[in-house]
Amino acid sequence: MNPGDSPSKYIDPPSDFRFRSTLMSSINAILDSLDDDLRTLSLRIHDRPEIMFEEHFAHDTLCDFMERHGFVVTRHYLGLETAWRAEFTHGSGGRTLGINSEMDALPLIGHACGHNLIAVSGVGVAIAVQSALQTYDVPGRIILLGTPGEEGGGGKAMLLERGGYKDMDVCLMCHPSPGPTDSASLGSCLAMQSIEAEFTGHSAHAGDAPWDGTNALDAAFLAYSSISVLRQQIKPDHRVHGVIQGSQSSPNVIPDYANMRWLVRAPTRDQLAVLRDRVKACFDGAALATSCGLKVTMGVPYDDLRQNSILANCFSHAVSTSLGMDTCERGFGASTDFGNVSYEVPSLHPSYAIPTVTNGGNHTPAFAESARSTDAHKATMKVTKGLAWTGFRVIADDKLYEQVGSLSLSIHPIIYSSP
Repeated sequence: MNPGDSPSKYIDPPSDFRFRSTLMSSINAILDSLDDDLRTLSLRIHDRPEIMFEEHFAHDTLCDFMERHGFVVTRHYLGLETAWRAEFTHGSGGRTLGINSEMDALPLIGHACGHNLIAVSGVGVAIAVQSALQTYDVPGRIILLGTPGEEGGGGKAMLLERGGYKDMDVCLMCHPSPGPTDSASLGSCLAMQSIEAEFTGHSAHAGDAPWDGTNALDAAFLAYSSISVLRQQIKPDHRVHGVIQGSQSSPNVIPDYANMRWLVRAPTRDQLAVLRDRVKACFDGAALATSCGLKVTMGVPYDDLRQNSILANCFSHAVSTSLGMDTCERGFGASTDFGNVSYEVPSLHPSYAIPTVTNGGNHTPAFAESARSTDAHKATMKVTKGLAWTGFRVIADDKLYEQVGSLSLSIHPIIYSSP
């Protein structure tokens, strides 16, 4: 589907779902009753931004909230100080719905990616499905994970490796972005690899004996220049971007250390591996040319996002017919560690629009301001209702779940890059 295509492609998957006529009304009622509490929760997290793996206030606040709503909470989950798990079971047997709540902010610019909204959406989905399981007496389990360190830390990838997702039959979450109001995208996003490159040289007096020095900053400059040239020869949907870390050194001293941090992105993890090696060659060449030492550290890789098309159809049908929200499959150029989860568990991760100012998209101070607005909260609650509908359907609708599980591959739409 191209940008702007009609959302009519999304149809409700055929099934014998017996709660169809009343479920959305029930979900709307419970979430509308929670609206003020969720809004307050969102603002509390927004106004106390915490960077990756330091989300202590958010951890405690969200855990307390879920305990008050009857969930069994495990704090400091699986060895991550700010991860948590909230679980609710109704009856015996049944399927398990997984949900994620992100919490971390960005250095200096706070919640400029709107993770306060993601946090309360996960909470809202969990409580709405909890209510539906009780109302309709359907057996099932809900696992809501508080996932730290999305902004480069790979918290979900760590939880995945430690077994945090092994019990889930599907996993859901959402993410705010700029765009037309009342719209959501069900497209993919880019795989990503973070890289730290450290160059070491030898200091010397820059005026009296520069020939005695080995300039690590020159190595960083050559690496940056090489990558800038490389960018001319990569595909339009590939990305390489980075920074040279600041230094307190005197300009009268040959720098003996320079540090660079880079992010490499591509549409799939296989393409990422190729581009990552080309970038590393730029570091190797710069070290060789300047006689500097080089240490390269690879961060946790983020896989591309594999949206389950049956879950996407179910969600899109709910939000388009009941909540007036348009959907499309247009991809986006960001990355998420939820991509790693989507390779292991049938997953859905809609990106939805909140009102923003011109040039005020994700990772800007303006987006942080937008993420605390009333209209952003309203958009989040619409998506939350659609995800709750979808999540309960997975537990209660046998035929739908068979369709979800039968997909060995998920949709991989084109990434449409900005001009």
